[in-house]
Amino acid sequence: MASDTQNSRIEILIVGMNGDLRGKRIPADAADKVWAGAVRLPTSTQSLDIWGDDNDDITQLSLALGDPDGTCIPDPRSHVAMPWAPEGSTQVLATMHELSGEPSFMDPRAILASVVARYEARGLKPVVATELEFYVVEDDWRETGKPQPPKRLLYRDEPNGFQLYDMRATDALDDYLETVRTYLDAMHLPGDATTAEFGPGQFEINLKHRADALAAADDCLYLKRVAEQAAKKHGLKSTCMAKPYGEHAGSGLHVHASILDAHGKNILDAQSGDPTLLKSITAGMLFTMRDAQLIFAPFANSYRRFQPGSFAPVDIDWGIGHRGTAIRLPETDGPGARIEHRVAGADANPYLLLAAILGGMLLGLENTLDPGPMTEPGRQVPAGTKKLTHDFLTAVEDFSASPFIRDVFGARYQKLYGDTKRKEAIAYLRTVSDFDYRTYLPRI
Repeated sequence: MASDTQNSRIEILIVGMNGDLRGKRIPADAADKVWAGAVRLPTSTQSLDIWGDDNDDITQLSLALGDPDGTCIPDPRSHVAMPWAPEGSTQVLATMHELSGEPSFMDPRAILASVVARYEARGLKPVVATELEFYVVEDDWRETGKPQPPKRLLYRDEPNGFQLYDMRATDALDDYLETVRTYLDAMHLPGDATTAEFGPGQFEINLKHRADALAAADDCLYLKRVAEQAAKKHGLKSTCMAKPYGEHAGSGLHVHASILDAHGKNILDAQSGDPTLLKSITAGMLFTMRDAQLIFAPFANSYRRFQPGSFAPVDIDWGIGHRGTAIRLPETDGPGARIEHRVAGADANPYLLLAAILGGMLLGLENTLDPGPMTEPGRQVPAGTKKLTHDFLTAVEDFSASPFIRDVFGARYQKLYGDTKRKEAIAYLRTVSDFDYRTYLPRI
C-alpha cells in the first residue's frame, strides 16, 4: 500500500448493466460531497452497452432527454479500503437516483433491492453466497490479440495437462493469490477457499454466506475488482470472460442460497420444515430459467460455455448432490439446506443474477410447484426435460417476451436490456469470423 496520504482519494462507483463500474474519483479531503449525496452522473451511464454506447436511437434515454443527471447515493455498508491505491484511499458503491428522489429503474443494485424487499414483506431473508471462477493471463493480450496462460504454468509454451485442485498451480501463482488475499482482508470481504480449476491459470474463490443479498452481490463485484487489480500488480490480467479459450473450461459464477424466517430458521430444511417447499422453490427456478438465461449468459461469448459433456449445464434439470445439473441441492436437511444455481457464467452481473434467481425462488414460495423427476448420477436426464438455448439471439427474444422478467425487473428495464442485447446479438451474427474463412472459403 502506498504511503503518500496526500494523494488519497475516495471513488464513488455505480454499476452498469454489464457489471461494469463507472464513477468519480474524488480527493479524500472532499469526501463530504460523497456522503451528502452531491455527486452526480448522467442517468444514461447505466444504459451503456458493452462498447460504451448509450444507444440513444434505441433507448431514447440520453440526448433525446437532454442526457439528464442523476444522483449517486452511496451505501455506507459498501465503504471499504482501496488497498492498491495510495494509503487512506477508499471506495464505495452507490445507487443511482433520479433527481426527484426515487431509485433509477436502470440501477442493478436498486433492482435487486426491490426483489429483496418482496422477501422482507413476507418476513423472510435470503442468505446468499457466490463462487467465482476466473482466468489469469499474461498481460500481452493487447499485442497478441488473444489470451495466453501465465508462463510459469506452461511447459514449452503449452499447458501441461489439467490443473484441477493442483497445489502446484496455486504455488506457481502464490504471489498473485497472496495479493488477492491481502486485498480481500484489507477490504473485510468474506473470502473463503481458493482452488485451482481445470483450465491453465483458472481459479475459483468462494465467498462466505451473507444474510444480505445486496451485500453478497457487492462482495462478488468487489472480488472481480480485486482479482483485476492484483493481476495488474504482478504484470498479469484477470478475465471473467465465460469462455476465453475454446479448448479449455469455461468460467462459472455459482450461487448458493437459502431463506431464513423471522426466527432465523432455514425454511428450506426439508427435515424440520415443509418437505415440499425446497422442491417448489427449485421448480420456480427451473420454470423461469429459459426466460432469465440472458441474465445468466449476457454476451455472445457466454453461449460458448454451454457444451455437452462439460460441467456447464445444458439441461434445465435438478439433482441432489449432482454437479452436472442446472440446480443442485448440496444439502436438503438441517440449517445448511440450500440450493446451488450452476447456470451463470463469470461474466454475469451479480445484482441482476441474484434478482433473477431470487425471483424464481419467490415464484416457488408463492405457489406449490413440482420440479418433476430429478436427474440421478449415472442415469439419463429424465424424458421431456427442456434445454437451455445455445443461441444468444434466442435468449434475447425469450427474455424480452417473458412476463416473469417483466415482474422481476420491470417493463422499462426489460425493454432497455432486451433491446440493447438484441443490438449486440445482431452485431455478433453479422461478424464473419476467422473460422468462417479458414473452413469455408477454401472449400465452398
